[in-house]
Amino acid sequence: MSRPPRDIHQAIVEQCDCNRDFAVVMVLKTVGSTPRKAGAKAIIDAGGAIQGTIGGGAVEAESQRLAIEAVKIARPLVFDFNLEGITAGGSSPICGGMMRVLIDPTAAKHRAAYAAASEARQRRERGVLLTSIRGRERPDVEVQFFVERAIPLDIGFPNAEAVRSALAREETGSFVKESPQDEQCVEVLVEPLIPNPLLVIAGGGHVGQALAVQADLLGFDILVFDDRPEFTATELFPEGVSSRCGPIDEEIDRLSIGDDTYIVIVTRNHQHDAEALAACLHKPAAYIGMIGSRRKVGIIRKEWVESGRATAAEFDRVYAPIGLDIGSVTVPEIAASIAAQLIAVRRKCSGATIPRK
Repeated sequence: MSRPPRDIHQAIVEQCDCNRDFAVVMVLKTVGSTPRKAGAKAIIDAGGAIQGTIGGGAVEAESQRLAIEAVKIARPLVFDFNLEGITAGGSSPICGGMMRVLIDPTAAKHRAAYAAASEARQRRERGVLLTSIRGRERPDVEVQFFVERAIPLDIGFPNAEAVRSALAREETGSFVKESPQDEQCVEVLVEPLIPNPLLVIAGGGHVGQALAVQADLLGFDILVFDDRPEFTATELFPEGVSSRCGPIDEEIDRLSIGDDTYIVIVTRNHQHDAEALAACLHKPAAYIGMIGSRRKVGIIRKEWVESGRATAAEFDRVYAPIGLDIGSVTVPEIAASIAAQLIAVRRKCSGATIPRK
């Protein structure tokens, strides 16, 4: 199986544009312990090959089997899969939960919605994807996408308030409207689409390169700045990572920094580190981390507080020395310690503040 696509909605659009027969497989609902949650998607072609994942194992194998059949008859289907095996040695899954899965071989009809979702992601704009399934016996699927500022008041079931609430909470919601008449039963998955957090790496040297590799796996959008062209070359970083060459402090200063921006300062010397820090310290980033020894950090802090460049509280926002104290020595280990701290801050874990020794 290939690596899951960076943007599943763009991958769906590409399948549509290639005129291939395929199905979108989507988790509509989960109960209890499951390998993936509602909103997880994969693409399965007419031969059963899969891009992405809804959790692997037996549920994915069953999805592949059913997707081949759904593509043949060009009709969506929904199935429930129980993960309630009772022995570790058996072939049945033992997570203990339940997954409700949609297989939609009519996804090409919804190309515009998937394309709009992908374009909003590229603009770093919040939005919501609504997948509606009408009827039980012969389900009909409709997919709609709305950016946050354009959710219509007359959106239908569920109402605009429910959709906006799910987006505000950043939680996928499942809504069901039952009816004695099969064709009037409606099941809707409301899926908030939130842009990936942006990781700005100030410094494209060895640590910056190693961190880009790890942060790419963690789901960050990544932007690397360096004033040396040889350290912003595309081939140094994973596919999809952006890089810019220029004065690092000026590049950071031009950047729109919000509360989903994470900044890691790992330039080649303390002067460049300090310049990069000055460009972002007073901006509302979710995280600012700076590499360096305790002595280096202490000297910069003392000079800045005494000169009025920053208050003690402002400087204490900075994670410096950077990374969690895991005894890291090598470049990959240092990058791992920084990546772990990024996770801790992102997931609001108190362990993010563990000092390095």
